[in-house]
This record gives sequence, C-alpha cells and structure tokens, in this order.
Amino acid sequence: MWGPEGLDEVEAELLGPPEELKGRDVLELGAGAAQCSRWLAAQGARPVALDISHRQLQHALRIGGPFPLVCADAGALPFADGSFDLACSAYGALPFVADPRLVLREVRRVLRLGGRLVFSVTHPIRWAFPDEPGPEGLSVSGSYFDRTPYVEQDEDGRAVYVEHHRTLGDRVRDVVASGFRLVDLVEPEWPVWNTSEWGGWSPLRGNLIPGTAIFVCERD
Repeated sequence: MWGPEGLDEVEAELLGPPEELKGRDVLELGAGAAQCSRWLAAQGARPVALDISHRQLQHALRIGGPFPLVCADAGALPFADGSFDLACSAYGALPFVADPRLVLREVRRVLRLGGRLVFSVTHPIRWAFPDEPGPEGLSVSGSYFDRTPYVEQDEDGRAVYVEHHRTLGDRVRDVVASGFRLVDLVEPEWPVWNTSEWGGWSPLRGNLIPGTAIFVCERD
C-alpha cells in the first residue's frame, strides 16, 4: 500500500508489472517493520529493508522474512554504486530528513542505470490544514509556504519526532536536482470502498483534498 487511501502496488504497478519484479534487487528506504519488503519477496524480488530505527527493525525481525535488514542512515547508504534495480519508500525516510537531496543522491548512486525510485509522502497541501478527520480539518489554518518543521519534544525538551514540510514544487526540484527524471506524480483519489478513519485521514477529507503524493522517478 502506498498510503492511507489504500492504493495497492498490485493495482498501480508503479514499480513495474509484478511478474517483472522476480529477481530484481530492491532497496526499501525507511522500511519500518518491512511490510513492503515482505510483499516484494513474495513476488520473487530480492529486497533489502533499511531503517535508521533499530527498534523498528526488531519488529521486522520478529515478523520474519527472507531478506536482509539493515540499520543505517538513508543519507549515507552502506552499499556499492549500482547495487539495486529499484528503490521504494512508502512514507519512510524522506519526510524526516532536513536535506532530502542528500538521500536522493545516495539512492541515485546505488541504483543501476535505468533504475526506478518510487516514494510516497503526505501530500504537501495537507500542511495547510488541521490534522483532523472531520469538518474542522477542511479549513485552512496555516500557510502552505511555511516550511517550519513539525517537532514533538519529550519533557526534557529533546526532539523525539521531526517531520519536514516541502511544497510540491520543492519535491519536484529535489528530484530533478538529484539527477532523476520525474516520470509521474500520482495523487491517489479516495476510493469508495475505504470507509476507514485514522488520525486526520477520513473519507470526508479524502474526497475533497489529496492526502498522498507519490513520485515515480528514473535514473537516466
């Protein structure tokens, strides 16, 4: 799944037809519990699940899967040039780094010529609205152009969660400046069958404003 809307890779084929994934080397960035890698392995791909959080990878290890788990910074990938055919990230890594170009350039380095990167993030327009699922989440409460990060702190004032805002234009420029060609920008519509409400996600909001942006990029 690329996001809360429920867009399935089987349906979307953003990484390519499922039958063509067999034998491909795939890097999952910000893998968390490695759900995407587990699906990729089931298609016959050879995924590597990378996350900076040791605890997240412990969850992945507990669930299990026939692929390596790597604890590392996405801005300093511990792989040789041209190690992968594909890279993917579903709401992982990129929203949480101050310099996304550093990550994108590293991904380009480890991709083979013609390799594809697909990553999803919260749609930038959501930053202008309150993170509420009901009608209160439909009125603009801040500037779309305010790039101040969202930060949560513990009781000692230490940052425990940081998410960075980039406008849609920022994201496109980041992709291009990092040496990728933008093939597609997918904004999934909220499907009729999805009646789930989670956090600020709901059918009410999903039918009116986009929630996810998916960037499909290729390394020329």
